[in-house]
Amino acid sequence: MAIKSKKLISKKPSPEAVNMSMMGLIRKVHGLIDHPDIEKHRHSQDQVGQLLGNKKDEIITPFKIGDMDAEWICVDRVHMKKYVILYCHGGGYSTGSSLYARTLTTKLAASTSMDVLCFDYRLAPESPYPAAAQDAMKVWDYLMLLGYGARDIIVAGDSAGGNLALSLTLKLKEEKRLLPRGLVLLSPWTDLTSSGKSHESRKELDPVLDEEYLERMILNYAPDEDRSNPLISPLFGDFSGFPPTYIQVGDNEILLSDSVELHKKMVKENVSVKIDIYKRMWHVFQMSPLKTSYEAMDQCAEFIYDICR
Repeated sequence: MAIKSKKLISKKPSPEAVNMSMMGLIRKVHGLIDHPDIEKHRHSQDQVGQLLGNKKDEIITPFKIGDMDAEWICVDRVHMKKYVILYCHGGGYSTGSSLYARTLTTKLAASTSMDVLCFDYRLAPESPYPAAAQDAMKVWDYLMLLGYGARDIIVAGDSAGGNLALSLTLKLKEEKRLLPRGLVLLSPWTDLTSSGKSHESRKELDPVLDEEYLERMILNYAPDEDRSNPLISPLFGDFSGFPPTYIQVGDNEILLSDSVELHKKMVKENVSVKIDIYKRMWHVFQMSPLKTSYEAMDQCAEFIYDICR
């Protein structure tokens, strides 16, 4: 009598299980980068940028704006020259660099086929507020001298760089200057008073940020400043007349509220604004070499194309 053998069927892990595993990996990697010694932290980030941010089909050209390091990231093919993306890197205003930001700027240049300018603004605690904002304005004026008009520039940034992009635009508005064509904000840090609900609801989920880290960065950047100053916490700014804005944020990050509340306020003030909340994603997930990261960058490109028509 023949005996039928039963096939072993392997059970496919659920999306939630896969995501928890991925976030565990992100937490470990971030733990290797984060260091109480700020110079070691900065060095580790640059190593990540060197490893993940160099692409064969893109040309990276370092240069100086005065005594400030900066670089152009351009695709090595025929591409659009009329518009330019001014990119503000993240890092809590205390770390980060153009090199570290290549994990994002190379993707952005590739998806948009536009030139990206990233710059190394002065970092805290050596150079606290308003040093970074002054440097951002210096780069804006440099682009003006190159012959770009305000409407030829899209300002983008991640985390503290999203804060800086908003702060720069608020300052331009305050000075009654022309504003950029649009803003692209990846997990922007908009509220240094940390008043958002997600600081509590997402604190166990976020594999990248925690309250201790944020407070350390705030004390480095704005130790004796009013944290509700709109140029420090752009969430409290006046956005009337602001250019079209696109926000991306992960559903598992403690800065989720920083994006959601910014979106609500911009809607109230009649800004053309769109937000995409990515389920199961973390703070600036676009840095990771994942399919979702590239899809998110394609969404950024689609937004930019729409406003540049």
